[in-house]
Amino acid sequence: MKLDILAIAAHPDDIELACSGTLASHRDKGYSVGILDLTQGEMGTRGTPELRMQESEASAKILRLNARENLGFKDIYFKDDLDHQVAIARLIRKYQPEIVLANAVEDRHPDHGKGGSLASHACFISGLRKLETEFDGVAQDPWRPKFIYHYIQNQYLEPDLVVDVSDYWEVKKESILAFKSQFHDPNSNEPESFISSPEFLDFIEARSRELGHKINVKFGEGFTVERVAGVKDLFDLI
Repeated sequence: MKLDILAIAAHPDDIELACSGTLASHRDKGYSVGILDLTQGEMGTRGTPELRMQESEASAKILRLNARENLGFKDIYFKDDLDHQVAIARLIRKYQPEIVLANAVEDRHPDHGKGGSLASHACFISGLRKLETEFDGVAQDPWRPKFIYHYIQNQYLEPDLVVDVSDYWEVKKESILAFKSQFHDPNSNEPESFISSPEFLDFIEARSRELGHKINVKFGEGFTVERVAGVKDLFDLI
């Protein structure tokens, strides 16, 4: 299955928090979209890998994803090295996305910046003709996405572009709350974590409102770019 957009994330729920509105809006425009989670988030304070996989599947249904996979890298301990790059490159060659959305270039959680760098390097080597890979025993052709955009996460980064997700805010919230083990639940006996307070969800809404304000809409999701984006028509800009 070829995808138009593949979002790559260090942890399940990274995408939901940062750019699920973008995926949902493009899905409604007829584009095929998918998520590749690198780890199961097993080092997180709350939940279990098995539960987080179930939550990922629930969110995938809410977002109507065309595909979602998890590479099972070791949470915290994965590296931006050749073995990990090749593993991602196999999936890039499998799905042949035109656009890749990747973790923030830097953030509070070290896996986020590392994941963003790893995804970017994997996109590059995926286009190398002399890198030989197979999937299900079949040799793969090289493929390099046309664009890589890094979504903004906990740490504020000045965006290079903002996507209007005003019509998809409720879908975004629903996809986030699919990860019940991770976010505020007054009935939970799990230990408190950085993201489990009700104030954290208020922060996510405030961030989306702030980014939307930059382009004069209600809610937005921001991205940084690796190279300058170009247009042929100035009226393509809003």
